[in-house]
Parts: sequence; C-alpha cells; structure tokens
Amino acid sequence: MVAGEHRARDLTQGPIASALLLFAVPTLASNILQSLNGSINAIWVGRFLGAQALAATANANITMFLMFSIVFGFGMASTVMIAQAVGRGDLDAARRAFGSAVGFCTLLGLVVATAGWIGAPALLRLLATPAEAFDLALVYLRVIFVAMPASLLSVMMMMGLRGTGDARTPLIFMFVSVGVDLVLNPVLILGLGPIPAMGIGGSAAATAAAGVVSLIGLVLYTYAKDLPLRLRGRELAYLRPAPDQMRVLFGKGLPMGLQMIVMSASGLVMIGLVNREGFLVTAAYGAAQQIWTYLQMPAMAMGAAVSAMAAQNIGAGRWDRISRITGYGMGYLLLITGTMVAVILLFHAPLLALFLGRNDAAIAAAWHMQLLASWSFVLFGGTMILFGVMRANGVVVRPLLILIFTLFAVRLGFYHLGYPHLGADALWLSFPVGSASSFLLAGLVYLQGGWRKAKLLVPVDEEECRESINAESEPAGRIVPAG
Repeated sequence: MVAGEHRARDLTQGPIASALLLFAVPTLASNILQSLNGSINAIWVGRFLGAQALAATANANITMFLMFSIVFGFGMASTVMIAQAVGRGDLDAARRAFGSAVGFCTLLGLVVATAGWIGAPALLRLLATPAEAFDLALVYLRVIFVAMPASLLSVMMMMGLRGTGDARTPLIFMFVSVGVDLVLNPVLILGLGPIPAMGIGGSAAATAAAGVVSLIGLVLYTYAKDLPLRLRGRELAYLRPAPDQMRVLFGKGLPMGLQMIVMSASGLVMIGLVNREGFLVTAAYGAAQQIWTYLQMPAMAMGAAVSAMAAQNIGAGRWDRISRITGYGMGYLLLITGTMVAVILLFHAPLLALFLGRNDAAIAAAWHMQLLASWSFVLFGGTMILFGVMRANGVVVRPLLILIFTLFAVRLGFYHLGYPHLGADALWLSFPVGSASSFLLAGLVYLQGGWRKAKLLVPVDEEECRESINAESEPAGRIVPAG
C-alpha cells in the first residue's frame, strides 16, 4: 500500500445515507464557520465603524466573490478528477491532478492579487458604490487582495482533500482561520494595547492574516499526518502544471468557474440596482446578505458532498448508486435549509439588530426583503444538488447555460418588467422567480439522462481505457479526455 493511501476515504461502498451525511456535515460546518466569521466581522464593523463601513464591506465582498469564482471552478474540476482517481484506486493520478491544480493556482493567485490591487477603484465604481462608502471599501478590498494567493491556495487544498473523502481536515483549519480572524478583528480595528487603530483596514488585515496562518498550518498538517495528497520526492514535479492535466482543468474548470462568475455578475448587477434605491436600502441589503449567506451554506456543502461522492462512484463504475446519492442529497437539503429558513424568519428582529443596531427603518427594510426572498434558497439548493451530480461526470456546459438564462433573462427580465408596478419589491421577488426557473430546467436535464454519457475526467493509460470500454456496458466508460 502506498504511504497515505489508507487515509483516502472510500465513498463507493456501504450505506449511502449515513456516508453522505457524515461527509457533508463537516463541509457544512466549515461553511457555517466561514459565514459566522464573516457575520461577526460585519458586527464588529457595523458597531465600531458605522453603517457606512458596513455598506463598504457589502460592496467589497461581492467583488471578492467575483475574484474567487475562477479558482472555485478549477478547484471543483480538480476535486472531481481526484475523486474519480480515488474511486478507481489510482492515488498517483489523484496527486498529479492535485499538483497541477496547486501549481497553477499559485501563479493565478499572484496575477489576481496584482490586478485586483490596481483595478479595485474601477470595480467599485462599476458597482456604483455610494460615495459615503467608497473610500472605506477601497481600503478594505486592497488589503484583502494582498493575501489573495494564500487564500486561493487554502481553498484549492481544502477542495482537493474533500475529493479524497476527507472533510475533517478542512474543518480543522477552518476553525484555525476563524479563530485567528475573530481574535485579531477587534484588536486591529480598535487598536488594543500597543497595536495602532486601523479601522476597516484592520478588519481586512485580520482576515488576511487568518488566511496565511491557516494555509501554513494546513501544509504542515498534510505532511505530518501523511495525508493522501502530500507530494514528496519525484512527486514534487507534479506542481509544474502538466499539459494533459491543464487541458482537463481548463476544459472543465473554466465552465465551472464561469458558473460562479455568472452568479457573481448577477450579484454585481443586483447590488448595483440596490445601491440606486439609496443608502438605507443598501445597508439593509448588506445585513440581509449576511443572513442569506447561511441559507446558501447547506446547498453549497451538500452539492459539494454529493459531487465528490458521485465522482468516486463514477470512477469505480458504481452507477447503480448515483440516483440514490441524488435522492438523499435532496432530502437532507430540504430538511436543513427548510429548518434554517423557519428559524431565520422567526427570529429576524434580533438577528438583523446584530448588524443594524437600533436602526428601525433599516431593520424593517431588511425584514421585508427576507420575507419575500428567503424561501427561494430551498429551490437554489435543489439546483446545486443536481448540478453537483452532473458535474461529477464532467457535465458543466448545460448547467452554465441554465444559470445564464435564469439569472439574466429570467431574473433581471422579471425585475425590469416588474419594477414599474412593484417598485423595489421586484428586486426581492426576482430571487424566487430565478431560483424556480433554475430548479425546473436543472431537473429536466437531469431526468433526461444525457449527462450520464459524458466522458470521465481522469486521464488514464490508453490500453486500460480500451480494456475498460470493452469490459463495461455503461455509456460513460473510462476514456481519455479529448485534448
């Protein structure tokens, strides 16, 4: 047995329901921790620095999501490649995929950090960021960009580990990141002890420092515990992106990244439309966004878990388990997200007051937004489950087209048609309209079944491909991805 191989978790055997839940819960906990961290940071900013600073972080955060999108795409592609390799018992192929993804991500992070620092003012102007919040948002955004390479590498490594079936290690280092951020935020914002007060720049610096500490710890832990994706000796050459790996990463990762960018672009347009409603609505939307982030977490976590589990089973040729993986994912998603929606609506007043203090007008505006839009995240979650299963077999273009159509043609189209009659309510109602359309179209594509005929992502030996195709009747036999 290869060193570290025993630590790769086999998701192709045993009960599906318990395995999926045990794999998804740490991922969900990681996402909730990340969201909780952002929310607490927003509380520090809103309480210590005021509503202008909170509006600034809302504008900066949507921009950061745009910057992370392309890396998420490559990360998702590498996760599927790693999971398929683990499913078919080829740990070396998993390490090759991981090495190429990490090497490429390092270079990309440096480029994004530089471009982001230079282009931050233009991005904020594009968002129509309110004048009261512009300077604060610029400081916040530029400090975050400094730590961009470390942040992107952390994301890539955590996604790769989940491809091996390890959701525990990413959770450990999410705790580390959140802990460092929570401790440093008030210290750097207020300037406690010998530390000078840095204001909103201190909040960004705390987040940046947390990302660097978490990355260093994750790398050290990977080698100390001899985790499956650690690279040693000749394997270090895998960090030089290989042409065959990059063809797959670009061929599948770019459409996946574009899915994130489409969602980001829709969010950018949305916040631009919100900004035009005035400062009070912008501040209320910033608070509502913090709460909505939690509603998205089960969808993203369960979608990632379903995708990794399905990819391992596809790599192992266990197509008999795929439909049940989808069904259990949907059931868990409905239970978790539905419960969260009920709790958030029931306790909306104290939750919104955490971000908006005693600003009753902003709280009322944010509550109205939540009442109209919060339930749509159940439908959003269902769409992410279906996309995750299709992504596990390398199908990424159809989900991209669905998102483009529903987020722009349907969602923004509804806003423009409805605004003269509904006013700002057209903004909030566009959420359920767009989510329902996405879920319906994703369901039709999934049930149609053509996605099962796609090619597997993991490059394998050509002779093994021929033997596999001859031996298996499944339409998605192992074949070399087209260059």
